Amino acid sequence: MARLLADRPADTLTIGDMARQLGHSHGAVRNAALTLVRRGEADQSGTRQPEFRANAKTAAAAQTAVISPPGTHSPRAAQAATARTTIPAAATPRQTGPIRRAGGQLYHPRELADLPDVEALNRLRDADVPVLLYGPPGTGKTSLVEAAFEDLLTVAGDGDTTVGDLIGEYTQDDAGAYIFQYGPLVTAMTEGRALLIDDATLISPKVLAALYPAMDGRRQIQVKAHKGETIKAEPGFYVVAGHNPGVHGAVLTEALASRFSVQIQIGTDYDLALALRIDARVVRVARHLSRQVELGELGWAPQLRELLSYQKTEAVLGTKAALANLVGIAPLEDRDAVAAAVIKAAGVKEVAPLTLGKQLSASAVRQPPGSTGSAHRGRSR
Repeated sequence: MARLLADRPADTLTIGDMARQLGHSHGAVRNAALTLVRRGEADQSGTRQPEFRANAKTAAAAQTAVISPPGTHSPRAAQAATARTTIPAAATPRQTGPIRRAGGQLYHPRELADLPDVEALNRLRDADVPVLLYGPPGTGKTSLVEAAFEDLLTVAGDGDTTVGDLIGEYTQDDAGAYIFQYGPLVTAMTEGRALLIDDATLISPKVLAALYPAMDGRRQIQVKAHKGETIKAEPGFYVVAGHNPGVHGAVLTEALASRFSVQIQIGTDYDLALALRIDARVVRVARHLSRQVELGELGWAPQLRELLSYQKTEAVLGTKAALANLVGIAPLEDRDAVAAAVIKAAGVKEVAPLTLGKQLSASAVRQPPGSTGSAHRGRSR
């Protein structure tokens, strides 16, 4: 890796560029490139699609870096070499600390198959095993994928998602001419990037069918709207999808499920909620309601997203308003049960959804800090 960058000091290279030239997997190249950056032996620009460039220390690093054993520069030979040198999972360094996502938020890895979840997803990507993440909204499915893949592209699925939203469509430029604008699926395929189809089960099966040829042995699609162009997937292209069971309109078809060899259930880590210093009483309420959901007695329980929102609301409006809002965001059919659980855990007499009260009189309106009267009186002095 260092030698490749050192030989092209004026160029900035993407992970896909380097993977193609070195004949290694996308994941292996990404890890090596980030290691060079951490050691100060290469420079990185960008996060969504990171690019790497040699610096003053890269040439020295190339003198000791091992690119690959002799005769292993073809993809097949590289795969064989990787298989021979694989270390057991237990001996692999584990990244268990918080990971900063592209938006700046921290993600706290959780255990999956005796590995940190982000590492497990990267291994599945290297092996080209598509993953479906499923669980209630707000449990961190999207956050996990964003933390695992720095080069991620996302399609937010809903009932109105079209084939054009995936593959691309003609748009009008500033001069009035129509040009074909490629969609995220084509971009991910041509650049060897990860693609998240969020809320995939809300998308029409006819639309999702456009994705399937890119995921199977063909690894290519035909863009019928653009001269029948054939797009082939570059190494590193990877698809992961999210599914919210129970959400109105979400249908996991057999065709979609069969495309994802690994399906991972995602739930809220209530211990993490406590570690994040969310009110223990509210976490206790969420645990209790979650057990009721598991038993089929309720249809909704607060997940980590709602608990974090509670914490922010409490900091701004106070505990009473935050509790009222927690009840108010519950589905109407579950609201009484949520209110009862809040009353019991928080020790309050009653709690109702956050609602506007009566209009305040002019004399009751709080004056701005430092104010001694009306603006009119101030001007008359």
